[in-house]
Amino acid sequence: QVQVVESGGGSVHPGGSLRLSCVASTSIFFGKVAAWYRQAPGKEREMVATITAGGSANYADSVRGRFTLSRDRTGNSLYLQMNSLKSEDTANYYCMGIYYGRNIWGEGTRVTVSS
Repeated sequence: QVQVVESGGGSVHPGGSLRLSCVASTSIFFGKVAAWYRQAPGKEREMVATITAGGSANYADSVRGRFTLSRDRTGNSLYLQMNSLKSEDTANYYCMGIYYGRNIWGEGTRVTVSS
């Protein structure tokens, strides 16, 4: 069974940076659609960034220009570089990959942005 594990979350001040990592137990990210989502307290899960099979990244308007999604060529790891963090970025962050047509989710990593 494929598993993914997110890490890199933490507490930072507004304006700070974090780099989230997502490691899968097998190669599910390279050459396939993958994404980062987040869910803030009391809100629905929302897409933060996606990457196509060909490598084109797309971002939610709220994070464009501040966040960067990338993946490694092994297909085992997905990253989210987050700069200029704002209090509204506070949420649990989840990575998602696709394996044999199924969406594979991790359990999330918590990001808290506060002064």
